[in-house]
Amino acid sequence: MNTLPKLKRDLTVEEQLARGPMDLPFLMLTLLLVGIGLIMVFSASYASAYYDIEQVSGHNPIYYVRRQSLFAVAGIAIMYLTSKINYQSLRWMSVFVLCGSFVLLILVKVPGLGVTVNGAERWIRFPGLPQFQPSEFAKLGVILYFSARLSKRGNAAPKKRARQDRGLIAFLKNVGLLELIPYAGILLVVIGLLYLEPHMSATILILVVGAAILFAAGISLGWFIAGGTVAAALLAFIIVSTDYMTKRIALWRDPWTDPLGGGFQAIQSLYAIGSGGLLGLGLGNSRQKFLYLPEEHNDFVFSIVCEELGYIGAAIVLILFALLILRGYWLAVHARDRFGALLIVGVTTLLAFQVFLNIGVVTNLFPVTGISLPFFSYGGTALMIQLLEMGIVLSVSRQIPAPRAG
Repeated sequence: MNTLPKLKRDLTVEEQLARGPMDLPFLMLTLLLVGIGLIMVFSASYASAYYDIEQVSGHNPIYYVRRQSLFAVAGIAIMYLTSKINYQSLRWMSVFVLCGSFVLLILVKVPGLGVTVNGAERWIRFPGLPQFQPSEFAKLGVILYFSARLSKRGNAAPKKRARQDRGLIAFLKNVGLLELIPYAGILLVVIGLLYLEPHMSATILILVVGAAILFAAGISLGWFIAGGTVAAALLAFIIVSTDYMTKRIALWRDPWTDPLGGGFQAIQSLYAIGSGGLLGLGLGNSRQKFLYLPEEHNDFVFSIVCEELGYIGAAIVLILFALLILRGYWLAVHARDRFGALLIVGVTTLLAFQVFLNIGVVTNLFPVTGISLPFFSYGGTALMIQLLEMGIVLSVSRQIPAPRAG
């Protein structure tokens, strides 16, 4: 009788589900956008890297794309490893990610760690490491924590009370405000820390992502109307009380009032987009990247896309983003449980709104602010976090039940 020892234990149901196939359309769209983004970073950056006005690249024309490629490879590896993790483990990790992001946002104001660029303290640089924006971790922390908490909404059995709630507590509970207080408190803390930097675009993104997850969890629509009104009033107050934002609003309304100063970037971006025409000047043939357009390989890389690839090329890029976003929401609808659905809603909404804001900025639909185009803009830590978020979506996709035959 064969008595060979059993080398592998039986897999649990959770482990079997976590080993399912990842969603290939979502994966391929992500990899395609990352690949096109690397090509555009190289095309947009080689002139500034060669002339090296900021004394960073050492006149090496491939400096930026080489670094971005290394971060892209690391990010894809992180995405793959994250997709192999059972996303249920992110429930307990969410508190630590959120609290860690609070600490990082505070460290921005610590002398020697915080880095000031263009009058804003949004970056941290630890010795021996590249600088990064803690707001990227704050976005992820809000997505994870809100999804973990709201996924349990309505599942907990009501506790027996010796007496019924009365007065103000009962009223707040009946209208649903009591349930929202913890989430509103978290958002207010994040907004307050971002206000100190200041970082308006990250504030808007986090508010939108938080609202999207709350809406997907079934919070009453009336609270979004009320919350949107309060958020709009709060943002208006921040803009009015901050000279940094007031100047940007004025330049957005008419960048030609200071064509060689604050309005220079918006004007050069419009020149780049307009000169691309229908078919573009050809890949690598941009004129604005020759030290005319600031941040040409970063926040304004889409302007170079329009100039070199034209309306058709830019439209193809936007269609790829649209397909990725639609696929993300499709995965959310078909997710195995509420936690997975809320995770994908948060990640996909963040991606969608960030693309929308970046395109709006480079076309002067919105005031110029520091918001990057996912997968395209130069920035290693941001790219790796974005790919980590894509890995979370792929992890959820592994556990989507297969359609039944017949």
